[in-house]
Amino acid sequence: MDPELLERISARRAELDELEEHLAQQLAEARAEGDEPAVAERVLERVSEQLADERASAAPAPGQVGGRAAMLLPHHAPDTEENTLPPDYQRILAAGPVMASTAATACASSP
Repeated sequence: MDPELLERISARRAELDELEEHLAQQLAEARAEGDEPAVAERVLERVSEQLADERASAAPAPGQVGGRAAMLLPHHAPDTEENTLPPDYQRILAAGPVMASTAATACASSP
């Protein structure tokens, strides 16, 4: 065989081997990068579930007042308007400051 031809074949094999290594490296990087969103999604799901559980356990439970179910302390955000509170709480706020014995009498006599 022609030595020049053998040299060209050998050079081409070397080029192809180098290209194969480069492509294998790119493929590994692409697979690793493709795994990152899946991991992030799993973390997001876990954190969302934990937050939902924490919020559910932090919500106040209703109590019994005068034989009726009532929130012992109204659950609302700091920026909640007074008109979103239950009517009993709105009446209390509208009455303004009162002495404790007066407030107890007013609450006992309300429907």
